[in-house]
Amino acid sequence: MEWKEHIVSEPRVLFGKPRVKGTRISVELILDKLGNGVTKEELMESYPNLTEHQIQACISFAADKLKSEVTYSDEK
Repeated sequence: MEWKEHIVSEPRVLFGKPRVKGTRISVELILDKLGNGVTKEELMESYPNLTEHQIQACISFAADKLKSEVTYSDEK
């Protein structure tokens, strides 16, 4: 999945948060809803202009960004 076709970030829109191109739907919103159990079908029903490819692009975008991050657990 080439997320760059579907995800954009502009300083004047949503404070520069990554969003689905042509919408004001942030990647963060999509990932949060998916993480809380909302299905792709439910997302597309709630946001009729949202496609399955765009949802997958949000997931691919997040995965790509996390590849370069180092996360430490607070667990001991």
